[in-house]
Amino acid sequence: MMLAKILLLGGLCMALTLGQITSAEAADNPRVTVETSMGTMVLELYPEKAPVTVKNFLAYVDAGFYDGIIFHRVIPGFVIQGGGFDVKMEKKSNNPPIKNEADNGLRNLRATLSMARTQDINSATSQFFINLKNNSNLDHSGNNFGYAVFAKVVKGVSTIDKIAAVKTTTKGHYRDVPAEPVIIISAKREEIKKEKK
Repeated sequence: MMLAKILLLGGLCMALTLGQITSAEAADNPRVTVETSMGTMVLELYPEKAPVTVKNFLAYVDAGFYDGIIFHRVIPGFVIQGGGFDVKMEKKSNNPPIKNEADNGLRNLRATLSMARTQDINSATSQFFINLKNNSNLDHSGNNFGYAVFAKVVKGVSTIDKIAAVKTTTKGHYRDVPAEPVIIISAKREEIKKEKK
C-alpha cells in the first residue's frame, strides 16, 4: 500500500515536472484558430499555468492585432516567430510588456508556443514563437530564466512544418525572413462548448 502511494506520488511529481496538462484541465482551455497563407492551425492556451501570458495573448487576438501580420523569422529545426511585423517589415505598436511566466512548469516542446522577448526577462509584448523541436535550452532553469510557454498547436502541426520549409532571406538588418511573406490572415478565439447535463 505504501509503495503504491509512493509510486502514485512519484507519477504525479513526474507529470508536474514534465509540465503535462490533464484532460480535465484541457476541457475548459481557450482555443484560437490561426489561419495563415500556408494553412490553418488551432492553438490550445493554458491559463492555469500562464494566466498573465494567456490574458495578454487573447487581448491581442480579440483586438484583431494579429490579422494581416507575418511570421518574420523562420529557423528550420528551431523555431518560427511572428506577432510583431506587417508585410512591409514595419513593426506594429503593442501593449506594455508583461511578466515572464517561464517558471510555470511547462516546457518548450515541439509545437508549443512561447513568448519572444529581449535580454530583459520581463520584456515580452505581442511576439511569440512556435518550437519546431524540443528546445530544452529555452526552458526555465538555474541560471536561465527561459521563455514562457503558454500554448500548443493541437491541430495543424503540418502547417508549422510547411512554414519551416520556406526559403528565407535578409531584409534590412533582419535575418531569417521568409522571401515570400507568410501571413497570418486571421486569429480568432473559438467558442468553448459546454456539455449538456
